[in-house]
Amino acid sequence: MEKEQKNNLQEKETLHPRNRHRLRYDFKQLINCCPELKKFVFVNKYNNETIDFAKPDGVKILNKALLKQFYGILNWDIPTNYLCPPIPGRADYIHYIADLLSSCNNGIIPKGKTIRCLDIGVGANCIYPIIGNYEYGWSFVGSDIDAIAIDCAKNIVELNSALKKIELRKQNSPSAIFKDIIKSDELFDVTICNPPFHSSLAEAQEGTMRKVKNLSSGKTKKPVLNFGGQHAELWCDGGEKQFVSKMITESSQAANYCFWFSSLISKSANLPSIYYELEKVNAVDVKTIEMKQGNKISRIVAWTFLSPSAQKNWQQKWLSNK
Repeated sequence: MEKEQKNNLQEKETLHPRNRHRLRYDFKQLINCCPELKKFVFVNKYNNETIDFAKPDGVKILNKALLKQFYGILNWDIPTNYLCPPIPGRADYIHYIADLLSSCNNGIIPKGKTIRCLDIGVGANCIYPIIGNYEYGWSFVGSDIDAIAIDCAKNIVELNSALKKIELRKQNSPSAIFKDIIKSDELFDVTICNPPFHSSLAEAQEGTMRKVKNLSSGKTKKPVLNFGGQHAELWCDGGEKQFVSKMITESSQAANYCFWFSSLISKSANLPSIYYELEKVNAVDVKTIEMKQGNKISRIVAWTFLSPSAQKNWQQKWLSNK
């Protein structure tokens, strides 16, 4: 009984109910999947196996093991200093998007390759397409302004036969988001995005220092991007608020090509201006979905320009493609 209670306490109840990462990492299983993880694992003062999350090499190998164990990805790697995102949080975004689609489909999550998702800023890691493809069979287009990231993501898709219907497209205009990525003859059921949320390199480094101090008991003095990240992945002029505002403006120009547009919003202080921008472009419906990973709270803001009748017509497409 005591053991059962301990296991229950280890469950991460704030994660989405369908998230595969609600329990503590089973490092024995992970090492079995990925033996190179073993050298990074140690027993902490609470007598639990863990890794030093302040060290990028260990974080990267942990991700490699998680993707192999839970999503059947046998070959995954990213270049040095590219973003290596925490997988549980990325999985939450996908599952909440599935709930969003089901809310317009009589509570049934639409699945299969006919459901098309556009990932803005897919990165070298290709995490969102991997999870969405595995969990729901969705097709993906991933876009990025970084040629190295696109090549790496393409390599991951090519090396893993389990991945189906994932296409990578380079955005050749750094100032554009949807332009030249959404083609005139295609439709998307949803777009997702994890925008760069810092407004400068200095701000990104300051945020990294805070995170690393928390992870390493304040012993680290030099900024180390434990989860990596290039300029475009971590910061842009105006930060998250300006990036999402631009995305909203562009989405209004592609209003009929997508059912739901969405973006992760890390800073609650940015919500009022984002809602204001959505009101300016006459979004028909706006939803805010809160997510919590441990003590961190973020949210998804999703919006559509489709009228209720157009939404019903779109739903018929899902039903006819069952």
